[in-house]
Amino acid sequence: MSAAAKWKQWAEKLTRETFTLYFACRDPRTPWYAKALALCVVGYAFSPIDLIPDPIPIIGHLDDLVLVPLGVALVCRLVPREVMADCRERARTFMDCKRPKYRLAAAAVVLIWLALAVVGGRLLWNFLA
Repeated sequence: MSAAAKWKQWAEKLTRETFTLYFACRDPRTPWYAKALALCVVGYAFSPIDLIPDPIPIIGHLDDLVLVPLGVALVCRLVPREVMADCRERARTFMDCKRPKYRLAAAAVVLIWLALAVVGGRLLWNFLA
């Protein structure tokens, strides 16, 4: 198996695990602290805005290659095994049936970032004025 094929397989597994966490967030058997952390990991993984922008060489992609897998691994340890097994099956079925569209989620994230920028700019303007 080539290196590119291994990377592609790893990326697909990470995507499936991220969807698994999404379903775990919605499962009532998941503890609240695992839901909170899973929501953060899923939101970051599917967000069009990164902590470190991707155009920055090496470091831009490093946050995605480190933070998301670490977050997934941590949440997987916090969620009960039977819940994870059920959610993995739901994620597998979901990914086989249809590919989700993130337009609404992307718009929400962009609006939140814009609102934060406006509030931050306003605070800075008041501070400097």
